[in-house]
Amino acid sequence: MLRRGKGIELKSRGEIEAMRAAGLVVSRALAAVADRAAPGVSTAEIDQVAEQVIRDAGAVPSFKGYHGFPASVCASLNEKVVHGIPSGRETLSEGDLLSVDCGAILDGWHGDSAVTLAIGAVPPKALALSAATEAAMWAGIEQVRAGNRLTDISHAVESAARAAAAADGTEYGIIAEYGGHGIGTRMHMEPFLPNLGKPGRGPKLKVGMAIAVEPMLTLGSAETEELADQWTVVTEDGSAAAHWEHTVAITEDGPWVLTAPED
Repeated sequence: MLRRGKGIELKSRGEIEAMRAAGLVVSRALAAVADRAAPGVSTAEIDQVAEQVIRDAGAVPSFKGYHGFPASVCASLNEKVVHGIPSGRETLSEGDLLSVDCGAILDGWHGDSAVTLAIGAVPPKALALSAATEAAMWAGIEQVRAGNRLTDISHAVESAARAAAAADGTEYGIIAEYGGHGIGTRMHMEPFLPNLGKPGRGPKLKVGMAIAVEPMLTLGSAETEELADQWTVVTEDGSAAAHWEHTVAITEDGPWVLTAPED
């Protein structure tokens, strides 16, 4: 039975398993995108590939039509951080970083995940940025456990990002305006999950919660601006950005990454 605690949706084991089915659809869509992404391919083609996989699974793209968004994925190239609109006029080039955010609804339940893909030979600093962002995501996921507080996740994400920056001999901008979120019967639900902050704050995490953990890092400033299309968010200084995300459920046994591949 669906329950709610302080505005946060709690799911039964069966409902989490239903979310896992949606998460697998998203995982397969992103795998198909990764296979297709190459120099000369447009971001519109990337969008078509993902939508076909989602609809073939009997699911619905959760992004398409969401507050008017026109596509099934967000395709964000290089300095675009999030919410990039796919276009037939935008073609992938050697050395690009492409962040693809994808969501699907299956039987009323949502899955949401993002990956950053290297297109051809990518500069080492950009590859390190993506690796640091992914590592920060996994550090946050490790804290998605019953009994922790919400910002234990935030602090883990920030700490991992700063540790990677020190190891890489660079400074990564940590995007503060955008972050993770609760997810379940809707794509965006309470609570909002910041990607940095002190630990031990916010609501206590409970079995049955599901949270999307999604850090975004840049090779420069953490300041962003929204383009005239009222969707695309870019770095203010034009530096490259990376975005990784998984939907994670809290179980008695710890975090369950619902959008991870089957294996």
